[in-house]
Amino acid sequence: MEKLSYFSSILSLLLLLLPVLVSGDCTCSEEEDNSGINKSEALKYKIAALASILFGGGVGVCIPVLGKRFPALRPENDIFFLIKAFAAGVILSTGFIHILPDAFEQLTSPCLNENPWGNFPFAGFIAMLSAIGTLMVDSFATAYFQNAHVNEGKPMKSDEEKAEEHAGHLHVHTHATHGHAHGSAVAIFSDESASELIRHRVISQVLELGIVVHSVIIGISLGASQNPDTIRPLVAALTFHQFFEGMGLGGCITQAGFKNRAVVIMVFFFSLTTPVGIAIGIGIMSVYNENSPTALIVEGVFEAAASGILIYMSLVDLLAADFMNSKMKNNMKLQIWAHISLLLGAGCMSVLAKWA
Repeated sequence: MEKLSYFSSILSLLLLLLPVLVSGDCTCSEEEDNSGINKSEALKYKIAALASILFGGGVGVCIPVLGKRFPALRPENDIFFLIKAFAAGVILSTGFIHILPDAFEQLTSPCLNENPWGNFPFAGFIAMLSAIGTLMVDSFATAYFQNAHVNEGKPMKSDEEKAEEHAGHLHVHTHATHGHAHGSAVAIFSDESASELIRHRVISQVLELGIVVHSVIIGISLGASQNPDTIRPLVAALTFHQFFEGMGLGGCITQAGFKNRAVVIMVFFFSLTTPVGIAIGIGIMSVYNENSPTALIVEGVFEAAASGILIYMSLVDLLAADFMNSKMKNNMKLQIWAHISLLLGAGCMSVLAKWA
């Protein structure tokens, strides 16, 4: 399963290079606006944005990851459900409010030919296919790794489960007369735990992929802009944007029980994607034209695909999984607070759409 983490990281790295191809080969002069251009001042804001977003994203993703060191923030506690509900609301809002409208705007731009782009809702179609593709990856990957570990006879264990394994063996030995009953219970528990752990690992990988795609694109857009008035409000907005998204991803990484090296790689990639996107945008600023057909199509397709991934992940793998959890269903107070937390996360991220 660790190989899946490395493969996802390599794929994310390749995605960082793809948007370089969007440097425009054509200009849509009707939409160009050169007023307010100030390259030197814009560069100062870009450097500030790079540092601020790196810090915000890093802190956001590390809070849940480092939270396992603190008993109150462990996945089995109520506060963790509330944090995940808030983060799921953020991710859901990102898909619906931030990404999908941008994809529709880009793929229906007057800079593109009316046929076929104006005759069919490609953004919604691509988002739908992306959601279906995410479902397929989710189900096939989970089934594949579950079958692989069943055949090997080695149930997967998180770091915490490995630490408790010795204590479990002692418990069985001190109840030797009931060895068969205890052994069966432990076997069933191990199978269920392994299945749940595999699912959390697949969820965290796919979710990071969707977030990385979106983060690279917004980073390039900001880095290529030469208007300080456009960049200035984006600095704070995108910092909070990455902070909240990081909390959602960090919660999934925590539940996945990866080894420390895999956790570091995932945190590293998430934290750096938007800053690297900004750096790429600065590098291609002289040849980049956001209104060229190539840029609009590439960005629109990637944004639509990312929105489908994030909407599916937030609704199915985060919200449905947690809100249908027996612990949640048996605790009305926790349910109410989780719904409030969800609405708060979605609301905060929706408000940010005014600036980013």
